[in-house]
Amino acid sequence: MEWQSALALMLGTLFFLMAVGTPVVFAFLAVNLIGAWVFLGQEAGLAQWVRNTTSSITSFSLTPIPLFVLMGEVLFHTGLAFKAITAIERVISRVPGKLSIVSILGGTTFATLSGSSIANTAMMGGVMMPEMQRRGYHPTMSMGPIMAVGGIAMLIPPSALAVMLGSLAGISIERLLIGGILPGLVMAMGFLAYVVIRSRLRPQDAPSDPNDDLGLSGWQKWRPFVKDVVPLLGIFIAVVGSMLAGWASPTESAAIGVTASVVATLFYRAFSWPALWKSLIETAKVSVVILFILAASTTFAQLLSFSGASTGFLGLIKGLGLNQVTLVIGMLLILLVLGMVLDQVSMMMIALPFFMPLAVAAGVDTVWLGVMILITLEIGLLTPPFGLLLIVMQSVVPSSIRLPHIYRAAVPFLIIEIAVLALVFCLPQIATGLPNLIR
Repeated sequence: MEWQSALALMLGTLFFLMAVGTPVVFAFLAVNLIGAWVFLGQEAGLAQWVRNTTSSITSFSLTPIPLFVLMGEVLFHTGLAFKAITAIERVISRVPGKLSIVSILGGTTFATLSGSSIANTAMMGGVMMPEMQRRGYHPTMSMGPIMAVGGIAMLIPPSALAVMLGSLAGISIERLLIGGILPGLVMAMGFLAYVVIRSRLRPQDAPSDPNDDLGLSGWQKWRPFVKDVVPLLGIFIAVVGSMLAGWASPTESAAIGVTASVVATLFYRAFSWPALWKSLIETAKVSVVILFILAASTTFAQLLSFSGASTGFLGLIKGLGLNQVTLVIGMLLILLVLGMVLDQVSMMMIALPFFMPLAVAAGVDTVWLGVMILITLEIGLLTPPFGLLLIVMQSVVPSSIRLPHIYRAAVPFLIIEIAVLALVFCLPQIATGLPNLIR
């Protein structure tokens, strides 16, 4: 079979199954079964498919995924994350757009403790939205920051999606995790700048409350922050610092994070067996889904290679004589378009088998490219019509707020994220500077 026919069979079947509503994982598994039967030799091909699938999820490099997920679940279900947000709110007073700023700072803090964008958005929405609506905040100033900061969890470690991307793309997981820190912080600062400027220009969009400071000053104001936030940030420093110093691998640093999280719950007397059990159950659910996805994606890439589809397609692209800059821009534009109609996992599973061989052949820095891919995946979370965080936000706001309102609220922050992507493209050191410090 010619490579064009093989590519049409694999991708055509995949898009058809997804179009009729088949879950992503099962669509890929179905295509893998068809590909194994056609390209690997019927019954023998199916047996080889089973062996390939098993080997794809037995890699020790995937261990950080459940550990990072468990770290965030423990802090979430024991309530420590909520205490941190309350402490941050107490510190900030008499600042334009206070609650929007609290959403950004609180969401960024939780992003350093949890690798889940969905959990971040759902939690911040449930905590902050009622008070914002009571005070009459404009939708862009209430929903926008919560959705935008939710995506930062994808960039700042611990990030399960970054581990998945590194595994699928063959990028150093350790360097990719560290590489997302500066872009994530730059993005958070961009969100803060927008909120402050808009609050000053249009104070009616973020009405202040004369009782914001609660009559507190000095140590009364800062004590909850020192008590409830600083120790949790210490967990993030332990995870990242151990990797930067070369003392721990990503798996070992993830284990350090989980241990520190459990110790923190004991220290705050928030530990309970029901909360731990709930955390373990949720971790198992998420991890099983991720491992299914990894198994399906890895086998899909192998079948594309074995059938000659990926080799033929890559040869076609190489024949165009594109330079590094043009090639990377093309990849990012494709991902931005895919983000309008596909979820992040589907985007990775479809694009990476083609993108990574091209990038390696062109001599592109894979960490730099990986961080930009993470940013484009994050942009996809806010891109209408199927941005995942747009849907999550709809589930936590009153039914009177329609999806078009949520779309409009996300636009300014979507522009900021695209600007950060352009900045990282023009200044690769933002993504590669910290990873280059790893010993």
